[in-house]
Amino acid sequence: MDIQRLISMANQIGDFYESYPNQSHAQKDIAEHINKFWALSMRKQIAEYVSEQSGAGIHAQVQNAIKAHLKL
Repeated sequence: MDIQRLISMANQIGDFYESYPNQSHAQKDIAEHINKFWALSMRKQIAEYVSEQSGAGIHAQVQNAIKAHLKL
């Protein structure tokens, strides 16, 4: 899948959880959503992007969720 599309999708998820008062809980929920609804290939692609490109264009909250809680 196109990485720009994955970035957009990840940021939309992050936007939804942006108002959560507990950021740690929000990060877990972001990752849970991605783990539940994204194919393994999509999760691997976004994780590689965060690792190799420093997550350019991805909200910091989403980057942290991917780094800490994504299942590969």
